[in-house]
Amino acid sequence: MPEPVSATASESVANTTPWPERLATARHEREGAQRWRRRRVNHGAALDFAGNDYLGLALDPRVAEAAAVGARRFGAGAGASHLVSGHLAVHEALENALAEWLGRERVLLFSTGYMTNLGVLQALADGETAVFQDRLNHASLIDGATLAGARSRRFHHRDSSDLERLLARSRAAHRLIVSDGVFSMDGDVADVHALANAARRYQAWLMIDDAHGIGVLGEHGGGCSEGMGSAEVPVLVGTLGKALGTGGAFVAGDAALIDHVTQFARSYVYTTAQPPAVASATLKALEIVRSEPEHRARLNANIATFRREAQRLGLPLADSTTPIQPLMLGDEARTLRWATSLERAGIAVGAIRPPTVPLGQARLRITLSARHTQHDIARLLDGLAQCQREVAP
Repeated sequence: MPEPVSATASESVANTTPWPERLATARHEREGAQRWRRRRVNHGAALDFAGNDYLGLALDPRVAEAAAVGARRFGAGAGASHLVSGHLAVHEALENALAEWLGRERVLLFSTGYMTNLGVLQALADGETAVFQDRLNHASLIDGATLAGARSRRFHHRDSSDLERLLARSRAAHRLIVSDGVFSMDGDVADVHALANAARRYQAWLMIDDAHGIGVLGEHGGGCSEGMGSAEVPVLVGTLGKALGTGGAFVAGDAALIDHVTQFARSYVYTTAQPPAVASATLKALEIVRSEPEHRARLNANIATFRREAQRLGLPLADSTTPIQPLMLGDEARTLRWATSLERAGIAVGAIRPPTVPLGQARLRITLSARHTQHDIARLLDGLAQCQREVAP
């Protein structure tokens, strides 16, 4: 016969909140705060000012054809992790091409940017490591340090003096400074030289996640740390799913770093390698980025046009010279109303609210691409002007 349930166990079961109720409560709270996220099926009909295809390469027919060729040659999937049998010749070629472009000794491919940051930080940091993070760093950087068991100290946004104050007080055995290159919700750029100087003075390593800068910034598209080598930025993370228009990500550095991450990053060791079609497409996209600077020139012209006309309309722009152009509306309900009005006009923008950004800093996240025409930008500006006139404050 089964043993009788004790009174204590019975009380514990009686006091347990049923799982469906718990989920319903969480949903109710988030919906009540107007923060419930909803997916939109993108049929390609809306004019996209929400995505991160900064150079317009995701729809470049040459990149699509390279993906098809890669799939026909290598198959639809890699079939295994890189360390088993999934590291194919096209992956090796892409790693070598990225390393040569960025002036780094080695590159290691990951399947996503989030997995890259989790894996690199988990491989490098531990309970004896102090990780110094910009307050506006991406969630994957915060989560990576937590996964590693390291303590994160947050310095004021783009404030190297505050960073040095924290470094001077630290007694940690190992110090790692971590920052976005381009901040994904604000569009401003880290002062990488100041961060590198602080790292040198306090015997720390510097890790830059340049997901939104690679392909966009620098004379050759090398990002916000272009021209700086592993001595100044030992750990460089980049993504392939934004300016290069494909998918996946990488970490670049010297051979010792890459060997270490290969051995100890669980998100690398225990996941299937990137589909070879994606690697093949990325090789073609990288070739275009390097040989056709006109895409960056067109993007920069679009940024300048949008900012000039938005300022003429008196729109509350943030101080950004990158493709990420936040429109700071502050109020969450107002942000949703503007985004809905634009959606009805066939224009997609990001309505960014807490907890993604701090309280009182809700915004429209407008992103520009080399693929946008002057007519596209005029449509967006007309839609924003209509929001000013007709959408309740």
